[in-house]
Amino acid sequence: MGSPASASGPPDPPRVAWRKQMRERVLEEAWLLTAEAGWDRVRMADLALRAEVSRPSVYAEFGDRAGVGRALVERETDRFLFSVGAVLESRRDDVGAALTAGVAHALAEAERNPFVTAVVQAARGGTDALLPFLTSRPEPVLSAARELVNVWLGTVTADVPPRMRAEAADVVVRLTISHMLSPSPHPSSAPERIASVGCALLSASGTARFR
Repeated sequence: MGSPASASGPPDPPRVAWRKQMRERVLEEAWLLTAEAGWDRVRMADLALRAEVSRPSVYAEFGDRAGVGRALVERETDRFLFSVGAVLESRRDDVGAALTAGVAHALAEAERNPFVTAVVQAARGGTDALLPFLTSRPEPVLSAARELVNVWLGTVTADVPPRMRAEAADVVVRLTISHMLSPSPHPSSAPERIASVGCALLSASGTARFR
């Protein structure tokens, strides 16, 4: 058996390792600044100063401020969807319960995570320039979340036609994001109501019945 180092491949060359570390530092500072004051207040000069790198290095890595925004949203999307996927998997024996738990986790994360909270609060006020990366553009959040739910449904509802699974995934994700941006007057019941819509679509194929 080889050593862990040989199993994972050779280490990155120093320049590549530095670039990865620099990129992560900039994104972490962008996350903190957005959580503190909203994306509108994030400036490239501030990011470079806080990450202790030069402004040309930040521009070379991300292109511009919008590039930082895209990279940040992609990073947070990956983290967010990984946690949602884990919740779905933990209840895969009950589709309705799994969808309810997944939606509840997503809505709770929107309130708990300071980055998500900052963006959602800005969305409610209509001022934050990071919002388009989360809502009006199909990538990365909407499509990635829809793909996650659709693929998961494919593993637990194989008897449902693919078109119906895709429609159910799309509706569940869109309703969840809608509730993030404009909470229901009865938020505690929102996860179950959203899940019930998804289950109704899955049942509409006539091949299975879901709670």
